[in-house]
Amino acid sequence: MAVIASAASPAPPANPRGRRARGARSLGAGSTLSLGISVLWFSLLVLIPLVAVLVSAAGLGPAGFWKVLSSPQTAAAIRLTVEQSVLVTLLNVVMGTTLAWVLVRDRFFGKRALDVVIDVPFALPTIVAGLVLLSLYGPRSPLGINAVNTRYAVFLALAFVTLPFVVRTVQPVLETLERDVEEAAASLGAGRLTTFRRVILPSLVPAISAGAALSFARGISEYGSLVLLSGNLPGRTEVASVRVLTYIENGHKDQASAVAAVLLVVALLVIVVLDVVQRRLARRG
Repeated sequence: MAVIASAASPAPPANPRGRRARGARSLGAGSTLSLGISVLWFSLLVLIPLVAVLVSAAGLGPAGFWKVLSSPQTAAAIRLTVEQSVLVTLLNVVMGTTLAWVLVRDRFFGKRALDVVIDVPFALPTIVAGLVLLSLYGPRSPLGINAVNTRYAVFLALAFVTLPFVVRTVQPVLETLERDVEEAAASLGAGRLTTFRRVILPSLVPAISAGAALSFARGISEYGSLVLLSGNLPGRTEVASVRVLTYIENGHKDQASAVAAVLLVVALLVIVVLDVVQRRLARRG
């Protein structure tokens, strides 16, 4: 009987590792349909237009592509855009994290008003943002600061429109952090700076990196807030987005696509680098 029972029982699988992970499920009909619709919508809205730009830029050929990028005016515009976007992103990493900390950890009069005002650059049309900045930092500035037609104008405009990104990515993470770990570190003799650097900051790194990536991507693509304040002077205050518009207005779509392709590649590289950095820091933490 024992032999019969042993023969009748199913044999164990030869490769237990080949089993599907516990909790993993195959896509049902509804999920498959949702995935298909999502991918189709994403392709129509993002992937296909991006590929069209890259194809248009590739139509110039290597020599034509390099000729566009090596043009002094175009090279200056791209260099100014990337430099100012990097500087603004570094500023946002510091000030955005500080603002998020103040909004979460401190109590003061006007806190809710400040929390609402931070989102104004999101909702304000960029050309209106340029008008606001022109009123504050133009020839009739109440502060006595005239930044019109200078590189500082580009920095101010980018800083204004990218302000909320790091704040809004860091703030929810700070709100969910438990205070017990900080209190335990303090009870072991750790100072506030050490506690922030060793306990709090590792948890904030992914959110800071995400906000920095969004800030940089918005900075290199900004146009509206710059046209009134920077003056768009070729070789001095002209940014890459204005250079793209100039090419299009002159009927040079392929050249405009070449500049757009460079901005796309730069944005993707920065996003990938920030993602790698935050993953490594998270592992160390």
